[in-house]
Amino acid sequence: MKTEIKTAIIFSILILILVIAIAFFYNNTEFNSNNAVNVNKSNLLHVPSLTGATGYINTSEDELNLLLKNNVVLYDFWTYSCINCIRTLPHITAWSEKYANEGLVIVGIHSPEFQFEKEKENVMSATKQFGIDYPVVLDNKKEIWKEFQNNYWPRKYIADHEGYIRYDHIGEGSYKETEQIIQKLLNERAIAIGITPKNLELETLNEFEHSSFRTPELYFGYKFAAGRNQLGNPEGFKPEMNVEYTIPEKISQNYFYLEGIWKNNKDSMQLISDTGKIILKYNAKQVNIVAKNNANLEISVDDMTIPDSISGGDLNNNSRISVFEPRLYNIINSNDTHSHELIIKVNQPDFEIFTFTFG
Repeated sequence: MKTEIKTAIIFSILILILVIAIAFFYNNTEFNSNNAVNVNKSNLLHVPSLTGATGYINTSEDELNLLLKNNVVLYDFWTYSCINCIRTLPHITAWSEKYANEGLVIVGIHSPEFQFEKEKENVMSATKQFGIDYPVVLDNKKEIWKEFQNNYWPRKYIADHEGYIRYDHIGEGSYKETEQIIQKLLNERAIAIGITPKNLELETLNEFEHSSFRTPELYFGYKFAAGRNQLGNPEGFKPEMNVEYTIPEKISQNYFYLEGIWKNNKDSMQLISDTGKIILKYNAKQVNIVAKNNANLEISVDDMTIPDSISGGDLNNNSRISVFEPRLYNIINSNDTHSHELIIKVNQPDFEIFTFTFG
């Protein structure tokens, strides 16, 4: 074979290898001519505006608008007495601290479930309690909730630096997956603005493990209990009326029972008589109540003082809880699932209870 032909063949092979290499590079790195990650966003939703806000904590409207520009934003829909929301907060505050200087902005959208959660002072107290220093937007009319077409607490949406929603997660859990999305979008942002992405290790916070079979959330308000009525007394719900309840001889699992005179409110039961009682047979490893108005509650399980091994964080040494502000109170906290009969004795009128929640 002539030297010229050999040279031509070798040259052609080299060109072919180069073309294949270039094609492989562009197909696998998804870079465009501007050296930014090329993602097809034609079918993605752009994040709605926050124009329905009724107030701000840790920020102002103008400050927040500046923060949202060209940053990755995690929008967390929460309300401060929701136990599922509370369990997610350590993860969210850790991400805020870790990634705030890398281009992540976390915005808590506080959309209240109960009327007392609309009070700004109550929400401010909760943000201090949970160590929240990122912006919180008050959504008392749920206009932002509606703009996002949301129906759940908690719910996280993550938007990229161009404002497109790239991730949506309902409820607790999936923390590793969520943080991986945060890192991916921060890398995209870094490349787009011409800075070097950082490779950071994922958080290793423990995730709460729910009981496989646990008592469902129980609502005391007649409006909230519609379609999921777990009031066991034969007197039942009587909207806006004061009802004298008597605990029947036989009680059923996962139903709550009242003793005393209670006013039936839309979102709660309010004690009218001087004393009252609540009985519940539950199955769970954690029991909480959402309550308000000053009262001392005497609590027992199976007619015994609650042992230290399952005593909740708000219970004192005498198996009592002092209700002094509107919030969630932890009664039972155990590592294992148990079935017990819980008895709550209330010694002051005007005590108001909204829900039982379990874990």
